Amino acid sequence: MCKKTIKRIPLVRTRGKGLPALWEQGGGYRNTGFATIVAGREGERLRPFYVRGRGHLANGEHALLPVNPGYVVVEADHHREDFRIQVWEVLAIDGDEATLGLVAEFDEGEWDHPLPEKYMAAVEAAREKATCYHCRSPHFVAPE
Repeated sequence: MCKKTIKRIPLVRTRGKGLPALWEQGGGYRNTGFATIVAGREGERLRPFYVRGRGHLANGEHALLPVNPGYVVVEADHHREDFRIQVWEVLAIDGDEATLGLVAEFDEGEWDHPLPEKYMAAVEAAREKATCYHCRSPHFVAPE
C-alpha cells in the first residue's frame, strides 16, 4: 500500500482581512478520539484569531489559528489509546487550500522517521486533546 506523503486540505479565511487559518479541534469519546493541533515553524504555540466560548463545543472547533508555509499541523487519532499521529508541514497556500507534506508518522507504537524535538510539545498536546473526554477548549495556543 502506498503511503500518502502530500495532501491538500481546505482552509478557513478570517473575516475582514481574509487571512488563511485552521481550527484546533477534536476531543475524546469513551474509547476513541481525535485532534488537530496547529503550531508555528519551530513548533511554538500560536496566538489564535478567535477562541470559541459558546455553542456546541464538545469535540468541536475550539481555536482559529493562523496558517503560513512552514507551519505544522499535527493530526492524532486513537482507539483505546492506540495512537496514529501524523505531523504535517504546510508547504504552500493556494487560495482556500493548503498543501501539506508529511514530516513523520507514529503508528503501531513507533515513528517511521525520527521526529524533530521542536515538534514534541505539539504532538503531546494532540495526544492530550484526543483523550480529553468531550473536550471543550483549546490545548495548544499562546496565552493572550
